[in-house]
Amino acid sequence: MSWWKKSPNVDESRWVALDVETSGLDAGRDRLLAIAAIGIRVDWALRQLAIVPADSFEVILQQEAVSNHDNILLHGIGVQRQRGGVAPALALAGFTQFCGNSPLLAFHSAFDEMVIQRHLKLHRCPAISNPWVDIEHLCGIAYPQVRARALDEWMVHFNIQCAVRHQAAADTLAECELLLRIWPRLAPECRRWADVQKLAARQRWMTRV
Repeated sequence: MSWWKKSPNVDESRWVALDVETSGLDAGRDRLLAIAAIGIRVDWALRQLAIVPADSFEVILQQEAVSNHDNILLHGIGVQRQRGGVAPALALAGFTQFCGNSPLLAFHSAFDEMVIQRHLKLHRCPAISNPWVDIEHLCGIAYPQVRARALDEWMVHFNIQCAVRHQAAADTLAECELLLRIWPRLAPECRRWADVQKLAARQRWMTRV
């Protein structure tokens, strides 16, 4: 399968973990409210990852119509913050610039990818071609015996604390910490980014009990 072949433009030494907040759970219809992302430095010689808090990005997108009350209670992005956010096209351009050529990782990444690509198209911004990997798939490869699916379940398993759950920046940091916990079991099989993609793809087609 050729889709995991290394692209000459991929920055394998820097990954970007990210999370989004939306007005609902329908990736094909609901609005993108916020994006947060954190850079991860990769030392391939030592097979080590390091979170780089200084290499981070966070933005709230300006909304013409704010999300409903229950949705606001979930993510905490209130009416004034939604109305006073950054113009969507500008916010998305900042996000793509932050990502650069880095691979992108998220928990249940298909949702994040669909929402972001849909809004890039909606606001006439170029689509991003960065490769994506689902952190949940990597968790399943590293710990196949753990009956966890949701991010909360994996956080409980590893006793990872999240300052404010369902807040994009805090969730992204929790995802980074989860990645660091599972990485020692993945590192022996990974010499380059393509190996990470292969592991995630292997889990995608497996069924866990």
